[in-house]
Amino acid sequence: MSVLTRDEAQSRAELLDVHRYTIDLDLTTGDETFDSRTVIRFTARSDGDTFVEMKPAELRAVTLDGQSLDPETLDQDRLPLRNLTAGEHELRVEATMRYSRTGEGMHRFTDPTDDLTYVYTQMFMDDVQRVFAAFDQPDLKAVFELTVTAPEGWSVLANGVTEDLGEGRWRAAATPLISTYLVAVAAGPWHSVRTEHRGLPFGIHCRRSLAPHLDADAEEILDITRACYDRYHEKFEEPYPFDSYDQAFVPEFNAGAMENPGLVTFRDEFVYRSAVTDTERQTRAMVVAHEMAHMWFGDLVTLRWWDDIWLNESFAEYMGYQTLTEATRFTDTWVDFGVARKAWGYDADQRPSTHPVAPEAVDDTAAALLNFDGISYAKGASALRQLVAWMGEKDFLAGINIHFQRHRFGNASLADFIDSLAAATDRDVHGWADSWLRTTGVDTLTPVLATAADGTRDLTVERTGSRPHRVRVGVYDQDLTDEGRLTLRERIDLDIPGTAPQPLGKRPALLLLNDGDLTYAKIRFDADSAATIRAHLSGLPDPLTRAVVWNALRDAVRDGELAPAAYLETARAHLPRETDLALVQGVLAFTAVHLVDRYLTPEERPAALATLSALCRDLIRRTEDGDNPGLRLIAVRHFIRAAAQPDTIAAWLADGTVPGGPELDPELRWRIMSRLAVLGAVDEDRIAAELARDPSASGQEGAARCRAALPHPEAKRTAWEAMFTGDDLSNYLFAATAQGFWHPEQADLVREYVPRYYQDAVAVAARRGPAIAGVVGREAFPVHAVDAENLALGRDCLRDADPVTALRRRLTDELDDLERALRVRGA
Repeated sequence: MSVLTRDEAQSRAELLDVHRYTIDLDLTTGDETFDSRTVIRFTARSDGDTFVEMKPAELRAVTLDGQSLDPETLDQDRLPLRNLTAGEHELRVEATMRYSRTGEGMHRFTDPTDDLTYVYTQMFMDDVQRVFAAFDQPDLKAVFELTVTAPEGWSVLANGVTEDLGEGRWRAAATPLISTYLVAVAAGPWHSVRTEHRGLPFGIHCRRSLAPHLDADAEEILDITRACYDRYHEKFEEPYPFDSYDQAFVPEFNAGAMENPGLVTFRDEFVYRSAVTDTERQTRAMVVAHEMAHMWFGDLVTLRWWDDIWLNESFAEYMGYQTLTEATRFTDTWVDFGVARKAWGYDADQRPSTHPVAPEAVDDTAAALLNFDGISYAKGASALRQLVAWMGEKDFLAGINIHFQRHRFGNASLADFIDSLAAATDRDVHGWADSWLRTTGVDTLTPVLATAADGTRDLTVERTGSRPHRVRVGVYDQDLTDEGRLTLRERIDLDIPGTAPQPLGKRPALLLLNDGDLTYAKIRFDADSAATIRAHLSGLPDPLTRAVVWNALRDAVRDGELAPAAYLETARAHLPRETDLALVQGVLAFTAVHLVDRYLTPEERPAALATLSALCRDLIRRTEDGDNPGLRLIAVRHFIRAAAQPDTIAAWLADGTVPGGPELDPELRWRIMSRLAVLGAVDEDRIAAELARDPSASGQEGAARCRAALPHPEAKRTAWEAMFTGDDLSNYLFAATAQGFWHPEQADLVREYVPRYYQDAVAVAARRGPAIAGVVGREAFPVHAVDAENLALGRDCLRDADPVTALRRRLTDELDDLERALRVRGA
């Protein structure tokens, strides 16, 4: 498959002006393929040659201005259009296209619960070519008119309001000018909940087997949607630019969601069929807010080329969290951002694959796909939060509205955006952009306390890196009436560099840089503050303050400056008194995934598991009165994960409940089954019985995970062949099988597969494409093998095996994390 380069896109944009696509899709031609007919009307500004992209199973006919073109000239995904003359043209393409099982192009899914089939598109980057012929680049916007023939009993959703024409024919209203990657179709026997808000049709949709669960949460989802819609109309002068707002929860979706204008698609795990915490509900609400922000950032004004991905994702990320905080009951969203998303950004920014938020050179679409990462989302959003703190929200929003006005239904670049901000402020935003958006890496801020002659203290801040920071410093004292509690003496706003030493008076118990988490930097503690944290972290009154501290401790572990055991001791001491669910979940996840399974040696792991289990027991006992079911659910989940012996969780499964609650829903049952499989306490018959109890798609994934986890050579061999020999597994079933395969407890059993991984991963990624390549590199990597041999094998693979771009990036990141784990063990 060829990739589109920046130079090619620029040349084609100079040559062509694309006006309108008329697309007709027939979804009634079988289970493997569908028919696609496309008419493209465009203008050539001068004489020249170009090409149109498509990835057909069969290219049946092509005509340009009524003259037939030879389908055999299709080269990979490009059909040449030679000798174009200046003026108007019409291109007609008839093709047969393949359905996808990997979440790319037109994905087809049959629900095992009721055998009903659904299809939906994911056109992102270059996957529109799997559905219809297109001049596929973001700056060739056009109007799209779409008709669909669907099986009887199906309904069709699209970017615009759809009309049932009868006999299976559906027509969508013509779109405004949008980019090819934003066109969307979702067809099937959907369960739909429809309403109106401020005169606009709203709808939420899911497959029928999830209908009771969507109905249970419909008002919550719609309330969030309405609140965000109203708040964005207070922030933005440009009104919502499309004719409807549908949200479809679709199966086996590769991302969290996709911002198709008028038809946002979400992974349907957001339709909760089992108990979830309030933080998980907040996450779903944030994704709703994030995707709605894209209607302006990305859809109304679209990047010109993929080097400005951040103009889409960083803004939607920032606006999603901020708007949710302002407009809904979820007023502490920045805590979750700090402990979960921001850590994602910090980790990505310290790997060899790091890149600027706004990179200057994204040469082609394959390279661009790699930049949808913690930098483009979390670091970029953090930079924008710092920008707002620095220039003020009023001027920031004024600049945004100038940007919308200048570029509505068009394309824009970083330079365009900075010019818009500059028109609204006297601040040097061009200099800010150079410092924050064109650089890589994480600055570190360290407090330095000097003692004055009178015994008082002066504060200065040492900085590694070169970015300017506006930070808030929290000064905390010990509460004299409650020695476990810390009280805020004052907060000091500092510009770094540029602020003179700050007088503090008497030495504080805790000095916290970046209190409020307004900048993006790692922070360190002076010795007295570090001692205070060990003793009194849970005594800090504000959850966002505690999030900053927990992140600092996490960074210190990863940098080899704090022993993993010390972090675990701090968690053991303070997490039982934590009230914020996002913090509990974030700390437990880091402890389980990184400390216990990677940073501690195999000899240290059993004691750490025992400590983690004891911590979870404390949380379970604390919630026996039923006052905090979310906290109890988190504790139960992590207790299951940490179980070193099967007895307790096997008894829970047999009884169908945790003593004192909760009752075991499907999600908890499969968690227990997976852990029991790792421990060798269930067999194939027991897995089959559980699958008969829950034959849903999630149940199929749970069974695949359990079967791969069984500690027997034949089970491992079968799972390996399913992943790497056959190409039948969908993206989700591949991921589930991979998640079940490697476990620290089974290191000897799977040792022979570690060297095999690199050869087989390269081969399957090349065969099956970027989506599976990402899963192979992320979920199937032998993460448990923290040893020099695995590191050497991986480096040899990168040097000699020529993995496809998506896999190369994943392996680069995983090997860097592996090397870091070895350094932490050494430290």
